[in-house]
Amino acid sequence: MDDQSLLRYSRHILLDEIGIEGQERIRKAHALIVGAGGLGCPAALYLTGAGVGHITIADNDTVDLTNLQRQVLHTPQRVGMDKVESAREALTTFNPDVRVTALKLRLEGDALNQAVAAADVVLDCCDNFATRHAVNHACVAHGKPLVSGAAIRFDGQLAVFNTADEESPCYHCLFPEGEDVAETRCATMGVFAPLTGIIGTLQAAEALKIVSTAGNAAVGSLLLFDARTSAFQRIKVRRDPGCPVCAKRMAHARA
Repeated sequence: MDDQSLLRYSRHILLDEIGIEGQERIRKAHALIVGAGGLGCPAALYLTGAGVGHITIADNDTVDLTNLQRQVLHTPQRVGMDKVESAREALTTFNPDVRVTALKLRLEGDALNQAVAAADVVLDCCDNFATRHAVNHACVAHGKPLVSGAAIRFDGQLAVFNTADEESPCYHCLFPEGEDVAETRCATMGVFAPLTGIIGTLQAAEALKIVSTAGNAAVGSLLLFDARTSAFQRIKVRRDPGCPVCAKRMAHARA
């Protein structure tokens, strides 16, 4: 790092748990953010501020006036622009040292596998179960840590999955694919604006802990937040030994 970088990231470097070595790991890291909306915006902003070297952000939507209540990277002047291009413009202005790759697509199939394989950490900031499960499949297949967040109405949740840890569940262990789960979206149910910032920022914190090796990522727990009362609840979750997504990988890793 040059003198400018040492000064910019000095408050991280002063932390014993991070230091110069941890900040170097952050600088060399590649984060994939799936979704440039309410969760993806604050997550991307803090990862960029922290100096993550390469951020790939994927979304197939455009900026809408209704997004501006909570999606903090977008502006009224960019209504109608692709969300990923709006995000790239904002993030590059905020920290030109960070390389931002904008993928204007809904990640699936080969594109999803390639994006996950290239990343060091994946942040699931999307708003539908089909994409969540697809991202989880890819993260398990490539052994990548996954930081999953969700926010609707006044309720938020956060979970970290890392199949490099044989005790870690995957997303499917908690929310099995194919179960009759009601899909709820901000467009129809509403969302408290700061809630997305709280959960998205927590996702950034977990991702930074993973890539810098500082602290302990929240693997093996589901963190629930009720914005009505500002109350957090942590629930321990276990890996399903019969999980059709992660069980085979775990068995192979132990062999």
